[in-house]
Amino acid sequence: MSNVERIPSLIGDIYDAAVDPSLWPSVLCKSRDFVGGSGASVFSKDGNIKSLNVFHQCGSVDPHFTQLYLDQYVKLDPTTTAHVMSEIGQPICTADIMDIEDFRRTRIHQEWARPQGLVDMVAAVLDRTATGATMFGVFRDHRHGPADDDTRQRMRQITPHIRRAMLIAKAIEMKAAEADALAETLDGLSAGMFLVDRDGRMVHANASGQILLDDGAALSRANGRIRPTDAAAGRTLKDIVAAASHGDKAVSAKGIAVPLTGRDGERYAAHVLPLTAGARRLGHANYAAVAAVFVRKAEIEAPLAPEIIARHYQLTPMELRVLLAIVDIGGVRETSEALGIGESTVKTHLHRVYGKTGAGRQADLVKLVASFSSPLAS
Repeated sequence: MSNVERIPSLIGDIYDAAVDPSLWPSVLCKSRDFVGGSGASVFSKDGNIKSLNVFHQCGSVDPHFTQLYLDQYVKLDPTTTAHVMSEIGQPICTADIMDIEDFRRTRIHQEWARPQGLVDMVAAVLDRTATGATMFGVFRDHRHGPADDDTRQRMRQITPHIRRAMLIAKAIEMKAAEADALAETLDGLSAGMFLVDRDGRMVHANASGQILLDDGAALSRANGRIRPTDAAAGRTLKDIVAAASHGDKAVSAKGIAVPLTGRDGERYAAHVLPLTAGARRLGHANYAAVAAVFVRKAEIEAPLAPEIIARHYQLTPMELRVLLAIVDIGGVRETSEALGIGESTVKTHLHRVYGKTGAGRQADLVKLVASFSSPLAS
């Protein structure tokens, strides 16, 4: 099967995993094979406490090396801050963060990646918190080589769908995968949820959805349909729902979310999940529904990448790497070991970083980076 033929099937499987989490390992194996790699995972990193949490994986890292990473190398990983701060949905690989030869001299490569035969990882942020991010990543070994333009393009083709599926799964917070019909699990959701037919008419709304409609700030009822107060968003949502009646392939060309602005200026996001295929088929009671529309207040995203910091303070690439490593790792000696450069070199670049940023100590650098990764940081 060609890659073009595999995409619609893979997209359908991704959305099935949104309502049945047990499907994620299989979906990630197919995603790994599509992108090209030895393993794939959905995981979260916290740039503040330097932690890693793996949600779903397929053929990624041996459990021994995963534990070794948590015990010894999570604080030495020079890529963490760059990963966490990268633009949502955009693939990023090692070469986008630092020179490959510099990375090969780091402890994490020599002592952790190289023994496993790993040469690169291409990853993309799916969702972000104030200090960390949830990511989709594909590991590449010697058979695949470092990520190239084709790798990035394949990541771009499926990452929006993985992101949408994860956000919908988060909204659903599925507690009972064995439910006879998806609709039976929806009434207790915190997100507003609307089942709609191919013409956009409401078949069902959960309690949170009714509250949104009664409030009227973001949504209202009109001729049996949900109508966003944001007219442009309403037209986009109508098009996506109409496409949903034709299945995953028809929806795949649409955006992963519809941003809504309420009358009060509050921002919301709507996500559309087609219900016409696979594990998402509804029971007889809601046979007319072709899509589930989830609406919730939009969470703050921080799309600023490390390059923004570099441009703002006119940092050289090495100065940026030292800055991020100091924030990630915490000291000159540790940064020297992690980056594979001498301590005197680290001190030289760090002195220049202090001069350009106006920071006086390491704690000031941590606050500086945090201020770019979270609009709420002081």
